[in-house]
Amino acid sequence: MSASNATYASPLASRYATKAMLENFGDHRRALLWRDLWIALAQGEHELGLPVSSAQIKALESARTELDFDRVAQLERDLRHDVMAHVHHYGERAGEEASKIIHLGATSCFVTDNAELVMLRDGLDLLIDRLYAVVKQLRQFADEHKAVPTLAYTHYQPAQLTTVGKRACLWAQDFAFDLETLVALRERLPFRGVKGTTGTQASFLALFEGDHEKVRALDRKVCAALGFAASIPVSGQTYTRKVDSWVLSGLADVAGSASKFGNDLRLLSHEREVEEPYESKQIGSSAMAYKRNPMRSERIASLARFVHSLATSPRETHANQWLERTLDDSANRRLVLTEGFLAVDAILNLCVNVTSGLVVNPAVMRANMADELGFMATENVIMRGVKAGANRQDLHERIRQHSRAAVERMKREGAANDVVDRMQNDPELAPHIDPDTLQPERYVGRAPQQVDEFLGEYLDPLLERFGAGRQGFAADVRV
Repeated sequence: MSASNATYASPLASRYATKAMLENFGDHRRALLWRDLWIALAQGEHELGLPVSSAQIKALESARTELDFDRVAQLERDLRHDVMAHVHHYGERAGEEASKIIHLGATSCFVTDNAELVMLRDGLDLLIDRLYAVVKQLRQFADEHKAVPTLAYTHYQPAQLTTVGKRACLWAQDFAFDLETLVALRERLPFRGVKGTTGTQASFLALFEGDHEKVRALDRKVCAALGFAASIPVSGQTYTRKVDSWVLSGLADVAGSASKFGNDLRLLSHEREVEEPYESKQIGSSAMAYKRNPMRSERIASLARFVHSLATSPRETHANQWLERTLDDSANRRLVLTEGFLAVDAILNLCVNVTSGLVVNPAVMRANMADELGFMATENVIMRGVKAGANRQDLHERIRQHSRAAVERMKREGAANDVVDRMQNDPELAPHIDPDTLQPERYVGRAPQQVDEFLGEYLDPLLERFGAGRQGFAADVRV
């Protein structure tokens, strides 16, 4: 047994999430962010006249990457405090003089909350990249298949026709709305900043001998150093946990869109009309060698259900934060925030993979439409008949009787739909049947035009607006 599989590891880490997202929430990055915050705090205090020297700051910068997690664990066992374990370890590496000013005026939430907000912000950036790739690929797919007729379903019963591209626009629109939500959330995300033990900044006011403007200036300097435009206007010891609720709600929305997309693919895969990519060596079943299961779409649905189950937790945490804070948020947030991001990262990784290689089977679609087109033609027969002067209700009743008879024969004998033949043999209906009545393209309405309008008027401008600086994202489905 190797050390790597001797103990439990989250499947999100070992199987599903991407390397970039795992690194974003990793302990190594968290520790480096804490050190970045201590450096930014010391630099701001130095610039504003506190007795923090350039030499002390340089020592902190030089020791920034010297991390020994075994030593941190040893210190935490003794001190029973994770932040102070890192403070002591950093001081050991930076030297005695630098150790004197680490964490000056700060509380633990200065590093824990601010670092988490950086990770949330950067995690949103990663998800935005993946969402952008999904939307862009669905845009290409919709354009390519905008005029390909296919059965539409309501109540999962055959309805009027649509096109493959128009249906893809429904998926793309959901994801595009999520893209707008995450971009807005990323821009809205505040920094905790330099707020002190209960959010009053009392320790910093004491350090600056009552100079309120210097306290505010320090807050701005630390925000800028970590890439935030501003800090949250007011806080207790922590930033309000309502922010976590915003974030998980946004992630749950993405999961919902992905699950809808994946479930639709599962239904279409059953009909053999549209399928997810399938590798040449992929096995669908250990027993049934012929099986071709939509496993990626099923995994999307499974992970989405998990994300939805997480979304209620931040609301409960926010609602139960007593006064300026209690620590019952800590363990919960370690799980919910990280696992939520890893799960949605895994979901979008799958979505990028699936949308890059959707398989369309037009011949199967034509076969599936064949038994329904005759029924769809009946509405046009009624309209042509009324225009020719016939009674609408009489035509409707004749068609109703022919349709019932055709359905009964289909169900009893497994025969093809013969409703058009029945109408052609009816002297009251035959004159109103168009020779091209069974051409599927006649029944898709404005679907092809709607695709062009959706892409040109909404989706393309959105992709252009959010595309600046995007490097693209290539999915890597490991299992």
